[in-house]
Amino acid sequence: MKPISKDEDRLWEEHLYREEPDADFTLKVMQKLDGVSMESGEDGNPFVKKSMRAHWMRRTGIAAAAVVMLAGGAWFAFDRTAEPAQPAVNAVDRLPLPDIPVPEALKYSYFADDYKRLKPLGLVVNPNININDQGYTLKIEDVLVDRSHMVMTLQQTTPDGLGLSRLLSEMGRIHVTDEEGRQVATLARDTRTKGSVTERLLFQFHDEIPDQVVVRGELRNLNVGRYYDYEKKSYEDRDVTVDWSFQFNIDMTKAKSLAVENSMDNTYTTPEGLKLDMTQLVRTPNGTRLDLNVSLDDELRAKVDEDWANYMSIIYHLEIPETNEYRIFNGIRPDARQAKFRLQDLSELRNGGPLKLSETWDPAFVTVDAKNIRFVLDGYTLPVKEEKSVEVDLEKRRKDDTKFYTFVAFEQLGDKILIYDFDYEPMMESYDPPKIDVKEGYSLVLKGSGTFRNAFMGDRWVAVDSDGKEYPVEVNGYPDQPNNNGEYVEDDLQLKIRGFNEEKGAKFTLKRTVVNREYRDVNWEVDLPSYNSLPWLK
Repeated sequence: MKPISKDEDRLWEEHLYREEPDADFTLKVMQKLDGVSMESGEDGNPFVKKSMRAHWMRRTGIAAAAVVMLAGGAWFAFDRTAEPAQPAVNAVDRLPLPDIPVPEALKYSYFADDYKRLKPLGLVVNPNININDQGYTLKIEDVLVDRSHMVMTLQQTTPDGLGLSRLLSEMGRIHVTDEEGRQVATLARDTRTKGSVTERLLFQFHDEIPDQVVVRGELRNLNVGRYYDYEKKSYEDRDVTVDWSFQFNIDMTKAKSLAVENSMDNTYTTPEGLKLDMTQLVRTPNGTRLDLNVSLDDELRAKVDEDWANYMSIIYHLEIPETNEYRIFNGIRPDARQAKFRLQDLSELRNGGPLKLSETWDPAFVTVDAKNIRFVLDGYTLPVKEEKSVEVDLEKRRKDDTKFYTFVAFEQLGDKILIYDFDYEPMMESYDPPKIDVKEGYSLVLKGSGTFRNAFMGDRWVAVDSDGKEYPVEVNGYPDQPNNNGEYVEDDLQLKIRGFNEEKGAKFTLKRTVVNREYRDVNWEVDLPSYNSLPWLK
């Protein structure tokens, strides 16, 4: 067995610790909806619309990450000159989902509909893994499999019956290989949900898939949470060593037969030097997957941040003239959605190869039997090294009740931030008891408004005091939908400078070093491959 590489370790770490929207419904709400199928917001489901309309942005200074819940989109008339109207056609699982029972581990999640699509086709495998070691139990049942992906749910419980949400670093010891031990799948992300009591792992299969796939786990070290040590007066990690080794096989012959694959050779290079190369379109009963390679020319590569591939995204929409519909993907635009599954494979970048990008569309939003789909590129985002700073003097804040007096103005690449107030708030750390020292435990919060032309994720901010010490900065806000100029306005913007208290002084430098730029100067349309028949509908 080939050992896990550093690149694979990093991929697992990014998957496990990546901040992302918790788009899954809460268990409490879903229990009230028991028996209700997961439908899209287009049918008027208030729960989907409510969760998708919320926007949340959070960016940190040195290792910035942003989270955005994309607005739930409505299908509307294809006529671009007309005002958006209520949909005349809903592309939401044209064939009704079968009314079959769903296992408890999947019932209150978006995977309930995935299960209903795959189970009648024989594409749900139950390996019957049930391991109990010292009261710590691991169960693996109902693995969802198609030609494109495998979804595995790990149910983990402690001796007192509590659930473990993550195996953390141990997840890197799960392998999906052929019978000779060669890796045949790569860890991908489900953009819709986050694990709670159970942990769902999503793997995307490579282009060449053997008839027999081996899934093997070597899980031994569990981090079962944190507890408060009264003697040390601090929270400590609690680790347990168990033997959760398992192995099972999956017969892929049926999954491969129930798919339509079309190779592609469509290439486009943007004016800035980003190259997109479409390589494949894969249709399965559980979604349509588009594969692309992404690379940068030398000039653009010199301008971007070193981890550009982690934050790079393409913004596009799909047009289906046959049904007069289209669907917007990615970005913070009205009616935008994210792909259901996403893979950003960085494994070839180190050797000068491309970023391998895959986007899989949920049948609830792009029906798998849709023909004559046109892909239209609208733009893309890249984290660009673009440093700019502004001097801040807190003593310039006006002391009267004029709230909107600006004492800091920051402009960069079309983005404008105005600061008119500030305050100090407690700096709370996860799992830590409240801080007692007011001075050391407080952060400076700058308050104002912002207008943005660029993306909301991947930016990096830092504050530098008079002694040269750096402080990470978080940017919090709920941006509105774009105005007529394509800008996103936030009237309640907060820049939180962690650890900067009153004793640090009134003057410092606020600096943005990386901007996740949104490029819109593109012109590329591709008619995606169609099909003669879909094998799972026969």
